[in-house]
Amino acid sequence: MRSIVRNSRIAALVGMLIFTNAFAQSGLEIPRQEIPQEYEFIAKIGDTIPDFTMTLTNGKKVASRDWKGKVVMLQFTASWCGICRKEIPFIEKDIWEKNRRNPDFLLFGVDRDEPLNKVKSYQKEMDISYPLVIDTNADVFGLFADKRAGVTRNVVIDKKGKIVYMTRLFKENEFKEMVRIIGVLLNHH
Repeated sequence: MRSIVRNSRIAALVGMLIFTNAFAQSGLEIPRQEIPQEYEFIAKIGDTIPDFTMTLTNGKKVASRDWKGKVVMLQFTASWCGICRKEIPFIEKDIWEKNRRNPDFLLFGVDRDEPLNKVKSYQKEMDISYPLVIDTNADVFGLFADKRAGVTRNVVIDKKGKIVYMTRLFKENEFKEMVRIIGVLLNHH
């Protein structure tokens, strides 16, 4: 009797491992994230992003409706934000440099409510090579978070236009998970 119980436990364990491995290989190993209330997001994981347009520092417009089939990261930032300044070199190295040549990846730094000349000098000072957009009156920010909330935050959007991951402040574990999720999304066909 003991060997039957032991064998059925082993069979169950092997079955679980096969299922887990198949799930992992499918590329969909993104657990649903619980967002703490103090992050002050109004958008939720699983939401389809709204239709909006942003203006890049070069004057070109980009529209969210054109992002289908792309993995998009929105980095909400401002020149006066000290934590943003700490996070930017990691975004450059661990996300932008790794994925910038991937036609399925877009990254936009969304500068909250600062004039163009300020944003351009911030970009130069911080050596930001990914595109920055001007978010006048925090209009884009306000689609995702309470306008009274702080900036240092990121939103990751999958190829179907759904929000799959959001960060607040610059926390090492959250950041590493965001890097991993972007990789999973880009490698899933």
